[in-house]
Amino acid sequence: MSQGIFGLHHITAMSGMAQKNVDFYVGVLGLRMVKKTVNFDAPDVYHFYYGDTVGSPGTIMTFFPFGEGPRGNSGADQATVTSFSIRKESLAFWTERLKAHGISFSGPEERSNQRQVITFRDPDGIALELVAHEGAESRPGWQNGPVPSEHAIRGFYGVTIKVRNHEQTSALLTDVMGFRLLEQKGERYRYEVGEGGPGTIIDVISQEDARYGRNSIGTIHHIAWRVANEDELRRWQSKLMGAGMHVTEVKDRNYFKSVYFREPGGVLFELASDPPGFAIDESVENLGTDLKLPEWFEPNRSAMESQLPPIHLPVIEGK
Repeated sequence: MSQGIFGLHHITAMSGMAQKNVDFYVGVLGLRMVKKTVNFDAPDVYHFYYGDTVGSPGTIMTFFPFGEGPRGNSGADQATVTSFSIRKESLAFWTERLKAHGISFSGPEERSNQRQVITFRDPDGIALELVAHEGAESRPGWQNGPVPSEHAIRGFYGVTIKVRNHEQTSALLTDVMGFRLLEQKGERYRYEVGEGGPGTIIDVISQEDARYGRNSIGTIHHIAWRVANEDELRRWQSKLMGAGMHVTEVKDRNYFKSVYFREPGGVLFELASDPPGFAIDESVENLGTDLKLPEWFEPNRSAMESQLPPIHLPVIEGK
């Protein structure tokens, strides 16, 4: 029996300078670097994975840091906002932390269901939200980072995409992928999948006259949704093909298997398996410490390392 789609697995974006990206997501937001590897399709570029202590699916924000290069622009056919969960009691901590790091933000702004939201951007202009809500403590954050554990980010709350017409996107989400429409307010349509709640939510912004986005530095590349295992992944591959989607072959990403397709509004979706996870080539204690390469790249390690800029993790005082 199918287990369906559980929620978000990871969100992948494109950034500029590698060290600046590490300093922000580890040093400021307090996420753990759980894997330092390379873009399997462009191995002269890093692929960073940030998340909770063990890199649980539903907590992972990943980046391709391209260094100097053309800037993208966010718009229709893209994911536009990544939203993280925090505890309601952590609002004051986060407003003070953002101020202390010189980061401009708006909010806290009250939204439906008594959620409070802080909105800001990362160093490359990617839109982020911290959503304070009841029950966030049910998911642990990184316990040994620069942010006290009680205030740590608790994984994703949801993601926002923008399309010109939501109808075909909605049909795919609800009729094929198992999402449920929760509410509609103006041009915003909110859906959830699986058991619902934080980590299962997608907001679809429908704007007929929206300018199309351009993927490059400062934009989100794709959204990955969780499935239980490779068997489920292949079942979904067949189901999506049957629904008229152009789906890739199953790709081995070392830490999960996945397929890719574009939903009707043009946003790149991925389905990714939960196993095997990030501890297959490093202990949990040492996650993100060394550059890890898949076995097919190991013969070229020296050449690859010479093309990648050196980086260091921020020093965490008292840890």
